[in-house]
Amino acid sequence: MNGKKIVTKLDYLFHWIVRLVILNGLWILFSLLGLFVVGIFPATAAVLGVARKWMMGDQEIKIWNTYKQIYRSEFSSANGMGWILSVIGIILYLNYRVILNHAGEFVLAVPFAFYLLVFFYIILVIWSFPLLVHYKATWRQHFKNAIIIGLTKIHYTIVCGAAIFAIIYFSLGYPGIIPFFTISLIGVVCMWFTSQIFQQLDQAGNNQSLKIRRVMNS
Repeated sequence: MNGKKIVTKLDYLFHWIVRLVILNGLWILFSLLGLFVVGIFPATAAVLGVARKWMMGDQEIKIWNTYKQIYRSEFSSANGMGWILSVIGIILYLNYRVILNHAGEFVLAVPFAFYLLVFFYIILVIWSFPLLVHYKATWRQHFKNAIIIGLTKIHYTIVCGAAIFAIIYFSLGYPGIIPFFTISLIGVVCMWFTSQIFQQLDQAGNNQSLKIRRVMNS
C-alpha cells in the first residue's frame, strides 16, 4: 500500500514537472515570436492564464491550445499594461539613481515618498496581470483594483512577493533552471495566491463594487 502511495505521489510530481517545463518553454517561444518587445507581456499573461485554469481545477486542458488562445486574446491588453508598468519602472529607476547620487541634498520626505511609490508599484506588478487574466475590465480599473486588493489583502501581497523573490533569487544562484522552470513556477505560485482572493471575491459577489466581471470559459 505504501509502495502504491509513493508511486502515485512520484507520478503526480513528475506530471507537474512536465507541465512546468512545457509552460516555461512556451513562454520562451512566444516571447521570441514577438521579438520580446511585443511578445513577453502576452506570453506572461498566457502563463498566468494557463496556471489560472489549473488552480480552478481544470487539470486536463491542452496546454498548447489554451496557451495560444490566451496569448492571442490578451495580446493588446497585456502589451498595453506591460509597457505602462515598464515605463513606470524605468522612471522609478531613474529617480532612484538621482536620489542615490544626491543623497545628502534631499530632505527625509523625498526618499520616503519615493519608497512609498516603489511599494505601490510592486503591488501593481504582483496583482495587475493576474487580474487581467481573471477579470474583464479596462487597464485603469485593473490598476485601481490591484492597489485596492493589494492593500486590503496585504498579507497575501507580502507572501506572494516573498515567494516570487525567493524563486528569482534561487534561479539566479542556479541559472541552469531558468529555461525550464523559473517563469512557469513564478506564474503558478503567483496565480495560486491571487486565486485565493479572486475566489473569495467571486463567492462574496464583490465584483460589481470593483467594476469587474469574470472572464468567460473559466
